[in-house]
Amino acid sequence: MKVLVFYACYGGGHLSAAKSIKQYIDDNYKEAETDICDCMKYVNARIEKITVGAYNGMARKMPWAWGKFYFKSEKGFISAISNFSNRMMSKKLLKKIDEVKPDIIISTHPFSSQMCAYLKKKGKISCMIASVMTDFASHNQWLVCHEFLDQIFVSNENMRQSIIKKGIDENKIFATGIPLSNRFLANFNKTEIKNSFSLSKDKKTILFFGGGEFGLGGDRTMKILEAFIDNIKDEYQMVVIAGKNEDMKKAFEKLVSEKNAGENVFVQGFSTQVPELMSVSNLVVTKPGGLTSSESLVSGLPMVIINPIPGQEEQNAEFLVDAGIALWLKKKDDINKEISELLADQDRLQQMKIKAKLLAKANSTRDICSTILNAYNEGKYLKTDEKKGDTNE
Repeated sequence: MKVLVFYACYGGGHLSAAKSIKQYIDDNYKEAETDICDCMKYVNARIEKITVGAYNGMARKMPWAWGKFYFKSEKGFISAISNFSNRMMSKKLLKKIDEVKPDIIISTHPFSSQMCAYLKKKGKISCMIASVMTDFASHNQWLVCHEFLDQIFVSNENMRQSIIKKGIDENKIFATGIPLSNRFLANFNKTEIKNSFSLSKDKKTILFFGGGEFGLGGDRTMKILEAFIDNIKDEYQMVVIAGKNEDMKKAFEKLVSEKNAGENVFVQGFSTQVPELMSVSNLVVTKPGGLTSSESLVSGLPMVIINPIPGQEEQNAEFLVDAGIALWLKKKDDINKEISELLADQDRLQQMKIKAKLLAKANSTRDICSTILNAYNEGKYLKTDEKKGDTNE
């Protein structure tokens, strides 16, 4: 059995989801041979570089523009252009599919889902196709040629119901959650982890993601971090992750020094120990990417949401706030007041933690992989005549 996993690097969540799926299949299905591929880079590396750069630049410098583009791409002219481009690019992607000859294709990005569904519609491929969405609200680009997608995986039941209302077969939509690394299921030695980060075992820990891919809003992030420093007192300690953003790391360190907060606030650069840090934390401050939000839920962490990118991240933020799991610090809010009241209200934080655990789908990757492979083994997927493109299920 051959499994081909496609992703695209518009944000980090699609790649992380693809890697988690591949790793789980490799570890648990010895009869399966997996391959993983960036669909856009494979189709045209130059276009991929330009479009990823445009996405990153818009998200960082003109998030409002990205938000407008995101919603307008659901229908109308922008949607038509996107769909046409994916149909054209599918011809190039077919070369990779013919090379691998997969029995199953799993896609964690709407572009590859569209390309593969179109190829199946035209009878160019006949393998099983599963599409794995990586946010908390759907977007129509994921659903183009949905008749030729065998399975669609979403993060929550509300999302599943919204897709069913669009007339898509409910039997092929599964609310499994977003794929996660199995490291988030590990039982860590919390004492060792706290010691390794010089954390007190007697204080509650706040995990603050402040750098990352877009720097999370620069000046505003600094103001939010300062407000946390002013309000944590001796009951809390903070680990501040600047990611690969060296300028942000230096700014964080300068602020901590100016506030004489070095005993309670620890600034880190890029870290590969996010599961470990989440396991010893009591609260997370972050922008609401689909993957990070899912990791926080599985870790049972109340969330403080800052600077979501308009579009999918604002939709994620709305979902998490409505679920009673997150506080969204908006521009008009009194930051100090909101943070002070939250940290002082232990009952509220406990309820947020409980709701996070109830909503979390810890076994999302296992459930996605087992659902796909079981359906394939049982022959429960749409088969097409590669010469005519007709269905014969």
